Amino acid sequence: MTSRERDRESEWRGDRAAVLERDDRTCRRCGADGDGDADDPSSLRCYPVGDVPLEGAVHESALVTVCSSCFTALRNPVPAEPIRPNGEELFDLARETTQRQGVTVSAVASFASLATSLPGELAAAGADADGGAATDDESATDPDGGDDDGAASASDPVSEYVTARREVLLAIDSVPSRLERLSAVEQGAIRGDLVDPLEELVDAATRLQTELGEIVARSETVAASLDRCHGCLEPLDENAERCSVCDLERRDATEWTRDDGTVAFEPLFTAINETLQDAAGTTEALTESAATLAEGLRGT
Repeated sequence: MTSRERDRESEWRGDRAAVLERDDRTCRRCGADGDGDADDPSSLRCYPVGDVPLEGAVHESALVTVCSSCFTALRNPVPAEPIRPNGEELFDLARETTQRQGVTVSAVASFASLATSLPGELAAAGADADGGAATDDESATDPDGGDDDGAASASDPVSEYVTARREVLLAIDSVPSRLERLSAVEQGAIRGDLVDPLEELVDAATRLQTELGEIVARSETVAASLDRCHGCLEPLDENAERCSVCDLERRDATEWTRDDGTVAFEPLFTAINETLQDAAGTTEALTESAATLAEGLRGT
């Protein structure tokens, strides 16, 4: 299940100290730092991304540090009622939404590239089905022993994957709080000539979210096809239904498995690339609709 479906915060148990230390006690969404009181907007929280177990602790590979303000935005993206922004507020909201999605598009493309290189990278690193995956502690430390703000060592494909997956899922989750506000704009509150551009912007942004989610899911399937957990990348036993480390359910990769049991990587990679191309086209449509809306708002 997703982190949003498991919506009771008290169930998100994990090694908070390890997660905050790994992320250099910095919000991975807005960059705020510090660890103040729980009522202080600058205080730090652990936010779960992607698939999480139905119950019990959430593995640190699926937990990311965010401040309380970002935590609230991530957990409650839907406005309670229609909103009536003025021209400047609508302009800022549209700009923030497109900028956030631009960051997400870049993160998704990087994750897809990393995932499609996994078979070769793991083979080159001498990894096999019995090898252990790196822990998040390892992914938070550079080869010289220094703190690298949670970035993975470039020489470790396992750590790179775990870190990149966590960051890209957070990026995707960061969009709805703004997108839902755009969707909630009351049409009667804006000029008639702005209604269509706004609807086109929301439609393109929503479509892009779906496409980006598909790219990430297919990229995770690359890991699953290697008999690895798509979350922490720990090797899975042949008959295991769940990961013994993070408790995620095994991702089904049979769609990309040939009759002889080998993995058809080429069509899987082609599917990822085709969806990336679709997302690129949607991004262009999003940019055009945002520009049209901005031009109209300048006349308000």
